[in-house]
Amino acid sequence: MTAQQTDVQTTHAITDVFEALRQGLLARDAVAICALYLPDALIFDLAPPLGKPIDEAELALWLSSWAGPVERQTRELRIAVSGDLAVANGFVHISAPTHEGELAAWWMRTTTLLQRRDGRWLIAHEHESVPFAMDGSDRALMNLEPEAV
Repeated sequence: MTAQQTDVQTTHAITDVFEALRQGLLARDAVAICALYLPDALIFDLAPPLGKPIDEAELALWLSSWAGPVERQTRELRIAVSGDLAVANGFVHISAPTHEGELAAWWMRTTTLLQRRDGRWLIAHEHESVPFAMDGSDRALMNLEPEAV
């Protein structure tokens, strides 16, 4: 097997993690989603606090706050691998129906660190963010869409 074949296999294995995450969100399956993370994974997501471990009960509560499937679309995903570590970054679009019959949707930036343990790629760290207005209002800019980087 050549280095290029290994790189392709590794990239596919990592993108499979993101596809499993997408499928878990669609199914609103907190157990399946949490199985994609290392037990000591550190999460920097949009909700407070600044950092936290993956929490199955909290995730299940968030998933149940939507009236239907949570859609996750990734754009411009870049993956770099070195040994048993990989970093992926890009843009993610989340959309889900609210219980009030509306569609909530936003783009965010994401950087994910994955670690290969026992031959399986798992999420070790995840950082998601949205820009905020620098005009003194400090409001989150949830209506932005990615431009080519």
